[in-house]
Amino acid sequence: MEKHEYVKPSGLALIPFLVFAVFYVGLSLYAGRCGFEMPWYKVPMPIAFLVASATAFLFGRRPLAEKVDAYARGMGETNIMIMCLVFILAGGFATVAKGSGAVDAAVAIAQAVIPAKLMVAGLFLVSCLISTAIGTSCGTIAAVTPIALGFAGPLGLQPVLLMGAVIGGAMFGDNLSMISDTTIAATRTQNVGMRDKFFANAAIAIPAAAAALVVYALNGSGVAEVSAPAVGWREAVLVVPYLYVLVAALAGINVMAVLFSGTLLSAVVGGLLGRLDFFGALDLVGKGTLGMSETLIVALLAGGLFRLVQENGGVAWLVERISALVRGPRTCEAGVALLVGAVNCFTANNTVAIVIAGPIAKECSDRFHAVPVRIASVLDTVSCIVQGLIPYGAQILIAIGVAKGLDVSVESFALLTHLYYQPILALMVVLSVLLKRRPAHQL
Repeated sequence: MEKHEYVKPSGLALIPFLVFAVFYVGLSLYAGRCGFEMPWYKVPMPIAFLVASATAFLFGRRPLAEKVDAYARGMGETNIMIMCLVFILAGGFATVAKGSGAVDAAVAIAQAVIPAKLMVAGLFLVSCLISTAIGTSCGTIAAVTPIALGFAGPLGLQPVLLMGAVIGGAMFGDNLSMISDTTIAATRTQNVGMRDKFFANAAIAIPAAAAALVVYALNGSGVAEVSAPAVGWREAVLVVPYLYVLVAALAGINVMAVLFSGTLLSAVVGGLLGRLDFFGALDLVGKGTLGMSETLIVALLAGGLFRLVQENGGVAWLVERISALVRGPRTCEAGVALLVGAVNCFTANNTVAIVIAGPIAKECSDRFHAVPVRIASVLDTVSCIVQGLIPYGAQILIAIGVAKGLDVSVESFALLTHLYYQPILALMVVLSVLLKRRPAHQL
């Protein structure tokens, strides 16, 4: 995070987000009332961010040139650029993997192993395990979403249900993994051990995951059993790129390097088995990366808007107001939850939200004698909840972008209605704040 000079807190700086909500959600609801099919596509999200950004430029007394400079710095912020690179590589990998036959092969193998009625629950569980092992929700979603969507046709399952299971499982690992950026940020800002924070998180996340697993199992139980397709050596070879991506990620290789090399491997395997030729592979990579164009634009505009709101005093105003509500250990936890959740809404990055809210949380924890491990757990858990629910967050954008590259149209708000793990986890956090009496490390 870059350091900025002190800015006067201003609640007015948050108005652009209200404009975004009214413009995007309001017009979409209006389109639905007018009888349009898929009304959420009638208002492109980039346009909504442009309108909100134009509103943000009206606030603050600085010259317009300085505001434009701040906006551009937000668009080019390191985390935004890394996010965009992941989007591009994920789009290319998903499209080439499908073109090479890897997706169909993975679906066939999964159908042969997992009963159809448990397929949705199985995808959630697999995503939980993978994301916990590799520590990244974005990498998990990029790798598993193409496979999940492959079941929509054969099993007659809704794409949004399958994607919801994958995103939920990915956020489980993002919160719980020892090597997740959010874990590192939360433990460092609160000066606590990763092991202690893990057990504090596990006491909340594992019951929530168990409940979500039941919900997904029930939602997928209506699927009729179908005969599994024949599986041979060709299917085993075709899924090698997916196995490579998972193993490489488990080995700690950078997610961008994994996706890039995984794309090359998919093209090579497809070529060796006669599924792709050189120029066909190039065409698929190009279509996959270009298919992420709207996702990239949203990420860039969101980064600029968030930086402008921050420099206009919007984030400082939130911190000031929420900190004023803290009166003791319990309200300290609640205040930290509200703070990191609100900041996450405005930054669309859970790691950045923890870095911003962490020092304030540490100060409140020391002042009101809250348990540091509990504060670290709340920071990490709430940021992952919000990150997994906001339609302009990297996780949902990647999932929708990958789906679009595979010719599957998904409405962002329709997807939100099938994200069961995050709301259950939010309920568990509320209960833990209200009912917890012992320090988390004594559990």
